[in-house]
Amino acid sequence: MKKIIIYSLLAGSIAFSSCDDLLEKEPIHQLEAATFFTSENDLKIYSYSFYTNDLPTADDIAKADGTSDYGAINTPSTFFSGDWSSVDQSGWGISNWSALRNINYFLERAPKAPVSEAVLNHYLGLARYWRAVFYLNKVQTFGAVPWYEKAMNPDDPELNKGRDSREFVMGKVLEDITFAATHLRETKDTYSSLVNRFTALAMKSRICLYEGTYRKYHPELGLSDANTWLREAADAAKALMDANQYRLYSTGNPETDYRTLFVSEDQGSMSKISGEVILARVMNTESRVWHDLTWNFNSPTNGSRWSLIKQFVNSYLMRDGSRFTDKTGYDEIEFYTEMKNRDYRLSQTIRTEGYYRENGTIAPPDFAVTLTGYHIKKWSLDDSWHDGQGQCTNNIPVIRYAEVLLNYAEAKAELGEFGPVEWEQTIKPLRVRAGVSGAVPATADDYLKTTFFPNISDKYLLEIRRERGIELCFEGLRYQDLMRWKSGDLLDSGKMLWKGIYIPAKNVNYDLNGDGKADICIVDKTPTTTTPGVKYVVLGANIKLSEVTKGHLIWAWGIERKWDDKKYLRPIPQSAVTLNPNLLPQNDGWE
Repeated sequence: MKKIIIYSLLAGSIAFSSCDDLLEKEPIHQLEAATFFTSENDLKIYSYSFYTNDLPTADDIAKADGTSDYGAINTPSTFFSGDWSSVDQSGWGISNWSALRNINYFLERAPKAPVSEAVLNHYLGLARYWRAVFYLNKVQTFGAVPWYEKAMNPDDPELNKGRDSREFVMGKVLEDITFAATHLRETKDTYSSLVNRFTALAMKSRICLYEGTYRKYHPELGLSDANTWLREAADAAKALMDANQYRLYSTGNPETDYRTLFVSEDQGSMSKISGEVILARVMNTESRVWHDLTWNFNSPTNGSRWSLIKQFVNSYLMRDGSRFTDKTGYDEIEFYTEMKNRDYRLSQTIRTEGYYRENGTIAPPDFAVTLTGYHIKKWSLDDSWHDGQGQCTNNIPVIRYAEVLLNYAEAKAELGEFGPVEWEQTIKPLRVRAGVSGAVPATADDYLKTTFFPNISDKYLLEIRRERGIELCFEGLRYQDLMRWKSGDLLDSGKMLWKGIYIPAKNVNYDLNGDGKADICIVDKTPTTTTPGVKYVVLGANIKLSEVTKGHLIWAWGIERKWDDKKYLRPIPQSAVTLNPNLLPQNDGWE
C-alpha cells in the first residue's frame, strides 16, 4: 500500500496538536493508511491539515477588499485596467486542487476507523465543511466546475471529465454544509480556532445568501429557485442566533469596542472577544505564527497603500442616526470637520482626530501611505515597531457573529420578510454598539440609491447594504458581495472614481486632526522652503484635484478601470483547457 503523504499534509498542523497526540504513533513519514486511521485521535490529527490548507490567511481577509468599490490601491488590478485573457492565468493548477484531494482522501478512509457513528459523523462533517468552502470559492471564480468526491489519481479517467453545472455543484455544496451543520459537535474552543456546528451554521448562512442573491440578480443563469437558497440562509442564521452561544462584543465603549475585535493579540486575549468571533486565524509568538498587516497598512513601499474613498466614507451615518449626505454641502467639507460626530466605526477604521501610536506620537493620515487621505488603521497595531516588521500577533477573525446578523437581515429582506422586529434583532444592535442611534429610517436613502444601488428602492435593504459595507469593511467579503448583487459596474472608473478628501485650495497647509499643526499641502511642485511636519503631495500623472485648483483628490485618474459583465466569472485558464479540452465551452465572453 502506498504511504500516506501525511508528512506534507500535517507538517503545518502539528501546532494544533498536543505532543501526546503524536507520541503513540510511529514517525509520521512512516505511516500507512492501514495503520493510521485506527482511532479518533488519528482522525483528529489528520483533520488539522484542513486548517493548514484551507483556512483563509491574514492577507485573504484584510487585503482582499483592495479589489472592491470602496478601496483604492496604488496600482489597479490588470483584471480591470489591462488586457486580461485566459492565457497564463492561475487558479486551476494542481496546487489549486490539492486541498480537495486531501479532503476526499480523508472522507474515503475515515469510515475505517473503529469509532462510534457520532464521532465519525463529526469528523466527516468537518471534512465536508471544508469541501463546501473549497467549492464555494471555485464556483465564485469560475462558475461551473468539475465535481469530485473521491481522491483522484493521475491515471484516473475522471480527472479529465467536463465541468458539472453550477446548479449541480452548488446542490452538492448545500448537502455538504448541511451535513456539517447537523453533525459537527457544538464544543467551542477558547480561541475560536476550530470549526464546530455553529461555525457550519454561520458558513451555511454565508453560502446560501451568496447563491440565493446571485441567482436572483443574475437571471441569465436561468435558475428560478433563489428564494429556496435565501430561506436556507435565513434559517441557518436564525438557528445560530437562537442558540444564544454568540453575541456582539460590547463593553459599553463604542469608541473602542469595534476595533478591539481586530487588534487583540495572541491567544490569551482571544477569550474576551470569542463571544463574537466564531472562527479565527490565531497568531502565536511562541510558535512564530505571525502576519505583517501593520507593516503593510503603514508602509509606503511594502503594501499597496490601501485607502478608502470619499463616496464610501460618505455612507457612514452621524451618531444621532441622521445621514451625513443630508448635510448641506456634505461633499465639500474639510476632513477634520467631516469626521466629527460620525459613527464610531469610522474613527476605528481610518485615522482621524485623536489617534496616537503606542509611542505617544500623534498620527494623522500619512500621505506617504494613503492615496486618498482615508488611511486605514483597522488591522494595524498601534506600536509603530510593527511598521517595519512582519511579526504582528493580532488575531484575524474569519467569521463573526456580526456577519450572521447581517446575513439574516439580508436574506429576510430579499424574501420580503424584513420589518421592525428584524431590525431590532440585527441592524439596531450593530449601530448601538457603534454609538449610533438605532432608529428605523423614515425613507429610502437617495444617496445610496444614486451612488451605489440604483436598482434598489426598499429602505430596509438599502440600510442593510450600508451596514454590511461599514461593519465588514476590509474583511474580504465586499468583492463577492458586488458579484452576487450584479454590481460589478461599481468597479469601473467611469462609475466610481477613486476620490479622496476635499481640498479647498492648493498651496495651503491643512491640519487634518485638529492638533494645531499642519499635516498636508497640495502642490504642483515641492516648494524650496517647506514647513516641518507637512507632507507635500505633488500633483501629477497619478493624482490630481477634481477642479484643478481645488476639489477632491483623485487617484489613478489617468488609468481606466473597465468593467465588462463577462468578468462576473474568470475564464478557465488556457493551460487547463490544453490539458483537458472537456472543460470547454469557455465562460461567456472569454472565448
